[in-house]
Amino acid sequence: MPNFNCRKDGIRAIAELAEIKQKALQRYNQVRGQGPERLVSGSDDFTLFLWTPAEDKKALQRMTGHQALINQVLFSPDTRVIASASFDKSVKLWDGRTGKFLTSLRGHVSAVYQIAWSADSRLLVSGSSDSTLKVWDAKTRKLSVDLPGHADEVYAVDWSPDGQRVASGGKDKCLRIWRR
Repeated sequence: MPNFNCRKDGIRAIAELAEIKQKALQRYNQVRGQGPERLVSGSDDFTLFLWTPAEDKKALQRMTGHQALINQVLFSPDTRVIASASFDKSVKLWDGRTGKFLTSLRGHVSAVYQIAWSADSRLLVSGSSDSTLKVWDAKTRKLSVDLPGHADEVYAVDWSPDGQRVASGGKDKCLRIWRR
C-alpha cells in the first residue's frame, strides 16, 4: 500500500524547489539587465581581475591589495559588491561594476578560506583557519557577529536560502548550523 504522506511531502518539496528556482531566475534576470555580464577571477599571485567576457578579451580592471594568495572571490547576489577571501587573514570588498577597492574586513587571526553572501546581499559570512566564522554587515562594513565554536579550521560556509541560518563545516568533522 502506498504511503500518501511521503507523496504529499514529495509534492510539497517539488513545489518549494520550483518556487526557489523561480525566485533565483527573477534575481538573475533583474541583475542581467544591469549592463554587460561580468566575471571576476582571483589568483595565487595576490590579484583579482574583473572581466566583461562578451565584450573584451582584456580585463576591465586589475585589482590589487591582498598580501597573500586569494582563496575565493564572490559577487554579492545583487552584483554591486565583490568579496575576496585570502590567506592574508582578510576579506576585501570591491565595487562590482568598476573593480575599485572599497574596504578590508579584518578580524580573523588566520587565513580566510571561504565566504558566502546572504541572499539579500546585506550580510557576508567568512570561515577561517582560526576556527571561527564572522558575519559582516555589508552596509556598515563592520563585524556584526563573531561565531566561535568549531574546534579546528572552518573549511566551508553557506547561508540558508531564507537568510536565517548559516551552515559551516570544518576540520573538526562537525557540521554546525547557526541561527540569526
